[in-house]
Amino acid sequence: MSKKSIIPPGTGKPLAPFVPGSMADNVLYVSGTLPFDKENNVVYVGDAEAQTRHVLDIIKSVVEEAGGTMEDVTFNTLLLTDWANYGAINKVYAEYFPGEKPARYCIQCGLVKPDALIEIATVAHIG
Repeated sequence: MSKKSIIPPGTGKPLAPFVPGSMADNVLYVSGTLPFDKENNVVYVGDAEAQTRHVLDIIKSVVEEAGGTMEDVTFNTLLLTDWANYGAINKVYAEYFPGEKPARYCIQCGLVKPDALIEIATVAHIG
């Protein structure tokens, strides 16, 4: 098995020992992605739609750096802090996956920074 780290240009330093993406053979695993700027500050505090868009844009950059598109995404894990944001998150999520939808699961939990409302981890099959 070949394995390669995927780090888009301009990526900030992670809070923990991980990389944004890891490609093993033709499968891309995108780390849990939070609504952080390059200095690991939470962006769009209180706005679930804007945070979701920010997270999915980061995921898109990792997938594209690996040579894929969002159509290659086969599975997402969504972690949210409040079910009250579920509708807003799904509204934005649907924009990024307009055609055939990836499988996913969603749970409510606490996240690494209290102002973060959403975290998404992704699996894509590329090539």
